[in-house]
Formats: sequence, structure tokens, C-alpha cells
Amino acid sequence: MELEGLAAHARPKLITDVPGPEAMARIERDRKVTSPSLPRAYPFAPRRGSGSVVEDVDGNIFLDLNAGIAVTSTGHCHPAVVEAVQRQATQLLHYSASDFYLPIYADVCERLDAFAPFGGSRARTFLTNSGTEAVEAAIKLSRYATGRQYLIGFYQSFHGRSMGSITLTASKAKYRTNFGPLMPSVYHSFYGDFDYIEQVLFKRIVSPTEVAAIVVESWLGEGGYVLPPEGWFTYLRELCDRHGILLVCDEVQSGMGRSGTMWAVEQEGVSPDIVTAGKGIASGLPLGAMIARDDLMTWDLGAHGSTYGGSPVSCAAALATFDVIEREGLLENARTIGEVLLEGFRDIAQRHPIITEVRGRALWIGLSFADHDHAVAVEQASFRKGLLILGCGDDAIRISPPLVFREDQAIAALSIFEEAAAEVEGAS
Repeated sequence: MELEGLAAHARPKLITDVPGPEAMARIERDRKVTSPSLPRAYPFAPRRGSGSVVEDVDGNIFLDLNAGIAVTSTGHCHPAVVEAVQRQATQLLHYSASDFYLPIYADVCERLDAFAPFGGSRARTFLTNSGTEAVEAAIKLSRYATGRQYLIGFYQSFHGRSMGSITLTASKAKYRTNFGPLMPSVYHSFYGDFDYIEQVLFKRIVSPTEVAAIVVESWLGEGGYVLPPEGWFTYLRELCDRHGILLVCDEVQSGMGRSGTMWAVEQEGVSPDIVTAGKGIASGLPLGAMIARDDLMTWDLGAHGSTYGGSPVSCAAALATFDVIEREGLLENARTIGEVLLEGFRDIAQRHPIITEVRGRALWIGLSFADHDHAVAVEQASFRKGLLILGCGDDAIRISPPLVFREDQAIAALSIFEEAAAEVEGAS
């Protein structure tokens, strides 16, 4: 079957029990040689993908509602992205943009700067290999530009796994266990809270005159796919302005159109000072970005760099990704199909009380369950039926398919998901 034929599937097609025999053999080999730190949600061994469909090593066909953790924004192996990668691979695989003038690096920065959510202010971009590296760059720039040392993050947040970003992360204790001491001078408040920063942190812990930045996920990702309360970002923006603090929005998971706009913060009515991007920025190739207002990029020559950040091949994929999102109307598709999914999940929740809340916008949807065990059971049951979804938060499942997800696939996914929910509910 050609990739185009694979992408055309509206429903899963399972020819073995899942996991199948080849998947089990691959998993057994994997367990002998890979780091045991890799969490692995369920025994899925993908071989190839196209659009919103993935085939495993046994030939089973799955509908993908997690997009490799919100990474394959234009779908798996979009022809335009593949062609751009192939073309670039025949021309130049690597030259470090830290030490030389790599043209395609600047091309990506120009595009990102043009649609940065800074209210018309000029922007500059530093490219990285990943979202966590973009967060690290934002930490460094925030301290450099302000001359201050302290940072404020939020409980339930996730910013990555390197040392600075894991210090800001506060979604699960296990991410920090046995890695202390972490980076000093970081405090946390509560996502969506209007009082704690001023009434506790600023009054009891740290002077706002020493805080470099408030670092926040525009929409809370790993913490449960949660949207902020109305007016909260306006409050954060005013608080930062009042005290000379930078507002850093982490859009690694919510950016690149998943929210129905290029950046989720655009829907919150404020302009941040710095944005971090990753995941969907290059449709699956490793690339991240720290985008800042031009007037903040004051650090000296050599203050920050990266050997591989902004790889020519990843940059080619990013440029193709931007083009596909614009040319194929994927922001509108995210909004349209998101409404189909949201309405469908809300109907399902009315019939199945183990689902306690359905929330989200566009292709950013969170489903809360009665408890963690029910969420995991539905995730696993969905996998066995050919639906790839992924848990998040304490008791939630995220729905984050590629931006090319079709209505026929959405209708099929809803039907299969309800079967999984009913199966779990009946076994409870």
C-alpha cells in the first residue's frame, strides 16, 4: 500500500491482536538496550505513517489522535515536507549557524519573526533542537536582559527535562526525583490563580524587583490540557508591566496552529515578551525556537549558541510546515474539526459518567475521568481498538491529532472512543 492509500483510511484496520507478534518481538529487543527511563504509554511499534494514520510493524492500521505528542502538525510524512527534507539533504546536511551565516536558518527566523505574537513589535529568533532547549534559552535571555535572577513558574506545568526547564516544571514529582539540587531562584504559583503571586510570593518570599520572568504555558499541556480562566493573562501582563518582569509564554505544545490560531496566547488578548516553540514547528524533525522582542535580544556575541540548533534539514521541514499550514488552511481545519470532536465528546460524556469534563478549543481537547485508573484504562482500551490517544495530568486524556485530521476520521474516532469508554465503564 502506498502512503497516499494509507492516509485515506477513515477507520483503523487491525489484522492481528495488538500488540501483534512482530511488535512484541521488537519490544522485547527494545527492553534489552534502551534506557529504562523511557515511559512508553502502551505497546505500540510504528513502522510508517501518512496523514493521521499510522501502520505498526504487524501491518495494523491506527488512527492517530496524539500526533507523536502534538508533533506531526501537518500529518505524518506530508509530501511537501518530505520533498523539502529530501531536497535539502542532497544539498547540505549540516553547517553550524552558531559560527557561520547559514541562509536557511535566517529564512526560518524571518518567518517566525513575521508571525510572532508581539503586537507588531519586531522580533528575533534563536533556533534550538527541542522545546526544552528553547525554554533554557528563554531562561538565560530573561536573566541577561533584566539583570535579575528569580523566575516564577506554575504548578501542573511542564517545560521539559533539562535542568533549567525541569526546575520550572511542576506537573509530577517523579520528573524531579533524585535529580536535586535543581536550579535555584525558582518559585511556583497556581495556574489560573489571581492572588498567590502577589499575596504570598511577593509579600513573603521574593521582591518583584528581583523577578526576571514569569514563565507560563499559554494553555496547560501535560498538566491536563487546561485552558486559563478568562482575564488571567491580562492580569499576568499587567502584573509583569507593573514590576518590569518579562512574560514568557511556552507554546511548545500549544503553538503551530493546534489552538486554531498560530499561537494559543493570541486568544488570550495579550502580547508576551518571549515565546518558546517546538514540537509541531517542523512536522516531526527536531527543531525548537526561542522568539523574543527585538529590544530584548541584547546579549553579547557568544553569550548563547548551539552546534546543531537550526539544522538545515530541520529548517527545510519548518519552512515547508509553515507553507502547508497557510496553503491548506490548517488553522481553519483545526477549528472546524475541533468543533466536531468537542461536540461529539460532550455527547459521549453525557452517556458515560466516568467522563467528568470535556474542555478545549480546536485540536486541543482534554477529557477528565473519575480517577487516574479510569483514564489509563480508556487509553489502553482505545489502543486495542486502533485509536492512538495519550494521557495527561492526574486523570485526563488529551486529544491532539494532526492538523490535517478529517471529519470522517473524527466521526470514526468518536465511535471507537465511546466503545472503549463503555468497555471500561462496564468493567468497573
